[in-house]
Amino acid sequence: MFEQYMMCIKFSIVKLVLYSFKMASPFLIVISGPTAVGKTALSIELAKTFETVILSADSRQVFKEMSIGTAKPSVEEMQGVKHFFIDHVSIHDQPVYDAAQFEKEAISLLEELFQTHDVVILAGGSGLYVNSVLKGLDDIPEVPDTIRVQLTEELKEKGLDFLLKELQIKDPLYYGKVDRGNPRRIQRALEVIRHTGKPFSNFHTGEAKQRAFKVIHIGLERDRGELYDRINRRMDLMLEQGLEEEAKKLYPYRSLNAMQTVGYKEIFDFMDGVYGREEMIEKLKQHSRQYAKRQMTWLKKDDTVHWFHPDQINAIKETIRKDIQEGEV
Repeated sequence: MFEQYMMCIKFSIVKLVLYSFKMASPFLIVISGPTAVGKTALSIELAKTFETVILSADSRQVFKEMSIGTAKPSVEEMQGVKHFFIDHVSIHDQPVYDAAQFEKEAISLLEELFQTHDVVILAGGSGLYVNSVLKGLDDIPEVPDTIRVQLTEELKEKGLDFLLKELQIKDPLYYGKVDRGNPRRIQRALEVIRHTGKPFSNFHTGEAKQRAFKVIHIGLERDRGELYDRINRRMDLMLEQGLEEEAKKLYPYRSLNAMQTVGYKEIFDFMDGVYGREEMIEKLKQHSRQYAKRQMTWLKKDDTVHWFHPDQINAIKETIRKDIQEGEV
């Protein structure tokens, strides 16, 4: 009886030691890639394989009111896999949800999830959201709502080029490296510049924060022709699913930052009489392709990414397993 008791104790200690070792270095699998490349399907397949959950790193799927235009996965597409940060907030919430808020919430959630999961998946095409989790963001000063509202109105009335000229004059360094096709980035920089009187680039230290997990970064890519064809077909499907009707419901809120998004802006312009419906459809596809190109340009700067075609599922799984095994040694 005593020997059995001692064996139980020893077994419990061994389990505790193994569990502690196992959880000492959890892994975050990151799935990145341009729009329409196939991130959703792969992340769900990997979540099922590694029996884990998915954090969405999509700056637009986070909003409850935006579904069709953001290619938000349906309940059926999720296949029972738990997703976080989808339908997370409203476009009307204040302050406006951004990468800084996402970083705080995602890191806090990961600390909780890694108590019961060795592996968690982060998937999405918003590079700033992904980087906020992997490296952290610089401490950017809070900006009064009045400045934000003023810039939103200027963007609406005078256009992006007007804001770009101001940024070029006040912060040529940031102007030279920012995605100049991204209105939110331009506006955010000018908010800080107008509030502080200092260049936005002054607040970028480039120092990565230490994280309590290891990262395995998988990048998905397709041949340009193949990707662009998928983008065109996805946009046709979105229109069939009711994208125009969704945009019409959101039209009264078109000045909000969340609405400065490919897939909605073009329909708003059509509704404003800027161009006809056929041109609207072409603009939707063209701007989506341009967005995909910008996403790839951003991702290709990161030399830690393992690149695959989405169909190379077995190779992707093998790479992840190998990295986990080597990372645990």
